[in-house]
Formats: sequence, structure tokens, C-alpha cells
Amino acid sequence: MQIESEIRETITRAFNVHHLELENESYKHNVPAGSESHFKLTLISNAFTGMRAVQRHQLVYGALTDQMSKIHALALHLYTDEEWEARKFDAPDSPECLGGER
Repeated sequence: MQIESEIRETITRAFNVHHLELENESYKHNVPAGSESHFKLTLISNAFTGMRAVQRHQLVYGALTDQMSKIHALALHLYTDEEWEARKFDAPDSPECLGGER
């Protein structure tokens, strides 16, 4: 859980976090048990107010520069408090893995 911890700590330091969910979804992919290669991040912060989705993603990727070189995929679901409430506090599920031999 080293990479997962690093991501969580970095995001917590970089953003005024109202809600954070970080799920290691590596088990859904064709990787060895215990891998930390695929993550889903749901982050609620009013730091995203007035930003388009691509700007929000760039902001998060910028904060996670060191961690991005250690992982294969990061699904981002980034909302303001108001958007999160409108979604009824629910982020989309990740799609099924289409790669590998599964």
C-alpha cells in the first residue's frame, strides 16, 4: 500500500479535500496479486470551482507527478461540493478491463 498511501497523502496536502475515495482497482486487471498499478480517485474539493474537467485533471496530475511514473492508470472523478451533492454522492463505476488475458 505504499503507492496508495503516497497518492492519498499528496492529494490531502495539495487540496482542500472535502471528500476523498481512493480505490486500488489493480485486482480487476491482469497484474500480479498485491499490485498497485490501477487506481480510481474520487476527489471533492471546491478548488475545482470554475474549472473544466481537463483543467481539474491537469491540476491533479500536476500534484501527483512523482506517483504517476509508478502506476499504469488513474481514473479521476473530480467534483465541487455542489456537483457531488447533485450526483447524490456517487461516482461512476470503472469500466471492465479489456486488456490482458482475463
